[in-house]
Amino acid sequence: MTSMFGTRQAVAIWVVGVAVYFVAVLQRSSLAVAGLLAAERFEISASQLSTFVVLQLLVYALMQVPVGLLVDRFGPRRVLLTGTLILSTAQLSFAFADDYTWALSSRFFVGVGDAMTFVCVLRLVSSWFPARRVPLMTQLTGVLGQLGAVTAAIPMTWALSTWGWSRAYTATAGLGVVLLVATVLVVRDSATVRSVSGPMLGLAGIRRNLRDSWEHPGTRLGFWMHFSTHFSATVLGLLWGYPFFVEGQGMSSGAAGLLLTIMVFAIMAFGPLFAWLITRWPWHRSTVVLVVLASIATTWTVVLAWPGGAPFALLVLLVVVCGMGGPASMIGFDVGRTSNPDSRAGTATGIINQAGFIASLILAGLIGLILDWRTPDDVQGYPPEAFTWAMSAQFLLWGLGAAQIYRYRRKGRARLLREEPNRWSR
Repeated sequence: MTSMFGTRQAVAIWVVGVAVYFVAVLQRSSLAVAGLLAAERFEISASQLSTFVVLQLLVYALMQVPVGLLVDRFGPRRVLLTGTLILSTAQLSFAFADDYTWALSSRFFVGVGDAMTFVCVLRLVSSWFPARRVPLMTQLTGVLGQLGAVTAAIPMTWALSTWGWSRAYTATAGLGVVLLVATVLVVRDSATVRSVSGPMLGLAGIRRNLRDSWEHPGTRLGFWMHFSTHFSATVLGLLWGYPFFVEGQGMSSGAAGLLLTIMVFAIMAFGPLFAWLITRWPWHRSTVVLVVLASIATTWTVVLAWPGGAPFALLVLLVVVCGMGGPASMIGFDVGRTSNPDSRAGTATGIINQAGFIASLILAGLIGLILDWRTPDDVQGYPPEAFTWAMSAQFLLWGLGAAQIYRYRRKGRARLLREEPNRWSR
């Protein structure tokens, strides 16, 4: 039997995979509403507290290529099961951690487990759905998974205040255990076998797989697409958005929270639209990304050049346009998928998926350094002009990304026309 998306079995497998990714995002984001409690519980400073976020992002980025290789070798089902087990165990460990070292090591393994989910779900999508549905299912995967960040806010706040630290985090670990069982029972790599294995790769094979994936201009194009469009919303949402809106733009705390919430819903809203665009006009996927990149950079230019604090309506436009970057970055996965054979699809996806997180780490660090540089020692907090300088660091990354996208889309188009002239046309 089929649905509007695909066979019922394919949809069931996808639903379980998305649920695993949803819980991974929830567990990744659960510390965002527990910062003050964590500082008190572990008796740590603000800089030590921020290390939790930096460590998780760093581990996530560094794990993407190894995870891609593992998916190509052992199949997405086995890797997804392993990631869910690691993530649930780490979250349970964090529930009972009572010192900083223990807590930090637990969050390290949360990052490891989290890194093993998204690539697996994308591989399952490409295996179980017809090619014309893959862009839509990929965007829906990202959109529904990000709801985990929203769920980590209100329900997690309630759980922490009602149940306390250990019980609240134990409950989130329990969700992972439930999904571990569901994955064992429901998820299959293909209709014929439960788990698919790729060829065994030694060091020479791994190097060859990485070289062949990275050598293809389509993989590099996908990498720079993800790099260029992902970081602005990520850095606003995870770290610098609230301080920028409150101290840099003079918004109230409530208004700042509303702006960040609007950005999350913008990310969700644009996903299906971009899926339709790239399905209808796959040749122009890089054009869509360049238009989004230019829109984000232009809106930031207006906000940063505005005398005094920007109007609230302009800041709403800013977060909506930045929200476009989330689904735009996922177009890079579609480019990587159509540029590589199935045997190295996981490797290519891992290479692309690390790009935006590397850019986010670079930007988050640059913003902190520039804020310290432009803030006088005798000033408490950060002045608005310091934020203007700091947020302008984004233009360096946008410039680099746009140049590379333009470079590799020319090379990628030429190769696609040479290898599959009947499939790709203007």
